[in-house]
Amino acid sequence: MKELYSKKIPLYYKSDEINLVEGDMLDIIKSIKRESIDVIFADPPYFLSNDGITCKSGKMVSVNKGEWDRIPPGSNDVNEKHKFNRRWIRMCKRVLKQNGTIWISGTLHNIYSIGMALEQEGFKIINNITWQKTNPPPNLACRCFTHSTETILWAKKNSKKTKHLFNYKLMKDKNNGKQMKDVWQGSLTKKTEKIEGVHPTQKPEYLLENIIASSTEPGYIILDPFCGSGTSGVVAIRHGCRYIGIDSCSDYLEIAKKRLEKELYAGKNI
Repeated sequence: MKELYSKKIPLYYKSDEINLVEGDMLDIIKSIKRESIDVIFADPPYFLSNDGITCKSGKMVSVNKGEWDRIPPGSNDVNEKHKFNRRWIRMCKRVLKQNGTIWISGTLHNIYSIGMALEQEGFKIINNITWQKTNPPPNLACRCFTHSTETILWAKKNSKKTKHLFNYKLMKDKNNGKQMKDVWQGSLTKKTEKIEGVHPTQKPEYLLENIIASSTEPGYIILDPFCGSGTSGVVAIRHGCRYIGIDSCSDYLEIAKKRLEKELYAGKNI
């Protein structure tokens, strides 16, 4: 996929269908050619790492994910967080095709900034998807309702010329012949999807199945600027798409590489 880059960049892993890139996405996206990407899925830092506690597997654990979840590093300033969101969304807009779309997931910690940033940077929100978790961790403080949902915003460039793809009939068929609603229910990520390693905010594959099935066709190029353990890439390959995944952590990229290779060569004698 070297034709997608304006200059040579070092790749963590490459094949005909996949490019994994290690580094700061703010730097790497500059090397991707303008309007060369069909669909973007982004699961950016949620800014959850505030030294609090949560429950995992019945145990009390820290909510801290890593320094990447404190972007800008160590900052809790609202204006700095919003500035960061506007910057990466602006860069994604440059590489997104005129008729392309972007999906961004988040929680209450960042999604309102994301929504505002999208509009400020010239996007129009198509849908506000609510992911309702059927088995969320309990709220240990018992001072508010249990957090059991996340939001996924789907947006396009705000232009009358933009005609985004929506595979309406396919999604209706997937929903037993009824229009699919903007509330998607399901469990947290299965252990079977974490065999190659664990990422603290790994999304379940069924979420990406809905996203990619609804807005892509075989051959599309999908970019994930915060790819983590590569769930978006696994589903992209499954749907015949090409994939660029960027992450700053080599440990997570190694997990992504193993998962992607397993999906890429599934059923092949190699």
